[in-house]
Amino acid sequence: MTGWTADRIPDQRGRVAVVTGANSGLGLITATELARRGARVVLAVRDTAAGEEAARRIGGDVEVRELDLARLDSVRAFAAKLAADHPAIDLLVNNAGAVLLGPRRTSADGFELQLATNVLGHFALTGLLLDNLAAARAARVVSLSSITHKTAHLDFDDLMFERGYRGSTAYGRSKLAATVFGVELDRRLRAAGSPVTSVLAHPGMTRTNLTPRAWEHLGRWGRVISWFGLLVTQPVERGALPQLRAATDPDVRGGQFFGPAGLGEMRGRVTEARLSREAADPAVGRRLWAAAEELTGVRYL
Repeated sequence: MTGWTADRIPDQRGRVAVVTGANSGLGLITATELARRGARVVLAVRDTAAGEEAARRIGGDVEVRELDLARLDSVRAFAAKLAADHPAIDLLVNNAGAVLLGPRRTSADGFELQLATNVLGHFALTGLLLDNLAAARAARVVSLSSITHKTAHLDFDDLMFERGYRGSTAYGRSKLAATVFGVELDRRLRAAGSPVTSVLAHPGMTRTNLTPRAWEHLGRWGRVISWFGLLVTQPVERGALPQLRAATDPDVRGGQFFGPAGLGEMRGRVTEARLSREAADPAVGRRLWAAAEELTGVRYL
């Protein structure tokens, strides 16, 4: 299989990169490749013990910091300390995500947990670090989407999915919202004349530790589904390539969206992916942005 590979990542020495959810899966691979090319990598993780173990595996110039994206107080504390320690941040990879296909759960702030983790936490984090990103040369924010965004629809009258909850539908909505955020961020950065670039990526169907966890509520049948998933998914090393390209390719433009080139964008070499009509709609972007500002209390651009 040909195409863009991690060997094409340019020298990252002198750059500060923040990767959320970096202790496993896509985040671990992303952090590893960035550190291998010389970046100072901040592993933003909920479980610092797991983060320290990941840092030992990665080697290089790596630091571990606690961040729980489902708690706005944690996001604010993390951002304040990071901003003070790193006046210029070159890269923010909003990678961390929750896949919860069982009963509805809420965050400490009362938000549906998948929306809180996958969207609202990253929205707030990006805003709180925007000045530091703008202080760097050619900084980027990478937002993680999913092929599930293509069949999802945002219900602004029930963003927290309090009516007729289904975990898989809520996950798709959260990834659509994350995609809308990345696209709207690009629009607003351009309009403001900001030097920061917003880029998006999705991993297709990739084997990560989230997959079996998502189905564990089904017991034995969940394990069967997880094993079946091994047949149709690609290794995490390949799944991380779209976000690595979005993060490091010097020719990337703001608003570009990368994913696998194969059937249904499930696997294969890295190429430009297609946004759903709803994800690309500026009216949806404005509406989501206003809702996120109201819910998080973080206002920017």
